[in-house]
Order: sequence, then C-alpha cells, then structure tokens
Amino acid sequence: SVLNPANPLTWPLWAGYGAVTGTVAMGLWVLAHECGHGAFSKNKALQDGVGYVLHTLMLVPYYSWQRSHAVHHQYTNNIELGETHVPENLDYGSHELRKKVIDTLGKDNGIKAWGGLQAFLHLIIGWPAYLLIGATGGTGRGMTNHFYPDPLTEPDVPSKELFPGDWKQKVLSSDIGIAAMIGGLAAWTLCDGLPEVMALYGGPLIVINAWLVLYTWLQHTDVDVPHFSMDKHNFMKGALHTIDRPYDKLDPWGLIDFLHHKIGTTHVAHHFDSRIPHYKAQIATDAIKENFPQMYLHDPTPIPQAL
Repeated sequence: SVLNPANPLTWPLWAGYGAVTGTVAMGLWVLAHECGHGAFSKNKALQDGVGYVLHTLMLVPYYSWQRSHAVHHQYTNNIELGETHVPENLDYGSHELRKKVIDTLGKDNGIKAWGGLQAFLHLIIGWPAYLLIGATGGTGRGMTNHFYPDPLTEPDVPSKELFPGDWKQKVLSSDIGIAAMIGGLAAWTLCDGLPEVMALYGGPLIVINAWLVLYTWLQHTDVDVPHFSMDKHNFMKGALHTIDRPYDKLDPWGLIDFLHHKIGTTHVAHHFDSRIPHYKAQIATDAIKENFPQMYLHDPTPIPQAL
C-alpha cells in the first residue's frame, strides 16, 4: 500500500494524521472530563457510562482519574497536596541540573535547551508518568498509581490518601476497562502489525495527551502565580490562581477552542464550579471578569512563547 505505515516515507503523512485526529479527539476527552465532574448529565448512570467508555478508549482509568482530578480541584496550587504541576523543591529538584545546562551552553542557549527538554518531558512523557507514578504531584500523598489503589511510597500526610475507602474498589473497576482496551490493542497488533496500530491509534493518542498536559500546565503555572503551603491555602485561592489563556495567535480562526469546548479559555470558571457545563462556561467567565476584574487571571502570551 502507498500509505503503509511501516514505510518511513509515509511517516510525515501519518504524523499529520495523528496531529489532526488527536486534536479533534481531544474534544471527546473534554466531554469525558465533564462526565467525571458531574457536568454532563443529570442521569448519573448515563454520565458515568459515557465517561467510562470515552476515557477507557483513551487509556484513562475513569474512576481513578475522577477521584484524583477532584483532589486537584480541591488542592489547586497547594505545594504539599497539589495533585499536578507542583513546583519542585529547591532541596531535591532538578535545579542543579538546570544550572549545569545553562553554565555549559550559556544563558540563552541553555534556557532554550532546558525549555525544550521540559516541553518534551511534559507533553510526551508527562501524562503516562502522572498516571503511573503521580509525576509532578506534591509530596503529601507519596508516589501514587492510578491503576493500584494504595500509595507506592509512604505519604507525608497519610490521612490524605489519594484513594481512600470505597475508591479502592472503583480503581479496580477502572482497571477492568483498561485491561479490556489493552487486550483489544494487543489483538489488533497481532492481526495487522504494530506500525498500523501506532499510526491509527498511537499517534493520535500521543497528541491527545500532549494537549491535555499543555492545558493543565499553562493554566496552573506562571512566574507570577504562587503555590501555597497548607496553612495558607484554601479552595478559592486555588481557583483564583488559575489562568485563562487564549489561543488566537496559535489558532486565529478559533477552531481549536471550538473543538475543545473552550477548556483553555474558560478554565478559571471551571475551577470556581466544576459542575458548569462547557456550553455555559463563557457566560460564567464573563461574570467573573465583571465581578472580580482585579482577581481574574488572563494571560495573552502566545502558547509557544508561554511554553
């Protein structure tokens, strides 16, 4: 076949297919995300059914992520219990390595090289690493795994376990779907080969994951946005230190914002109340701008530059 994905000459075409398909499919990820928040339907069985299927198709354990994402909302920008994108501790982070890179390559080239490395680690490796070991999370819960209900390492705050009580059973319920999906992918690979599976499924999935991390990374990270210790943190501080970012310079036609149900440009409102459905998020955002103009955070920096 002319488009045989085993042929390296076709890889640029398949990369383009993955970019387009993954970008469109990210909209389905957002709908599954709304199911996890209870914003999709008043019918809980329908809501969980849709969310479970959509997330499982993208190798996301639905109930496990539903719980961890609720924790993310509760402890947004909490330096100890934040679930994602918590700044590294100066004592044991990668700051020394960053300094060595900058000293070796010079300030300008070193910062660009370090930024490129971090972009790759976050956008390509970040999401699987988060599901498997709780990468970028705070130290309060120890190392966590979304497919195993108990902490992998001793948590600093045992009372804040990620999957307490009945959630342990829900983690295992999520695993059933993931196991079935992996089995289906394995059967497909045996029938048609790994190149076809990677071209039609793997490439788009990598793009979906990259979009997901891009959104959350930029919405909760900025040089002017602080993270708080336990005694200084509360829910509203976390919500008000979330950043809306426009994509007009990356996408002047607004197509990405449309496909992704405005998840990037109305995220502050989502953190005020995660039960707001996407089709009401712009109304909520406008209300926040009007009533809290000094507190609302909006950064028009172009996305590539912000990264």
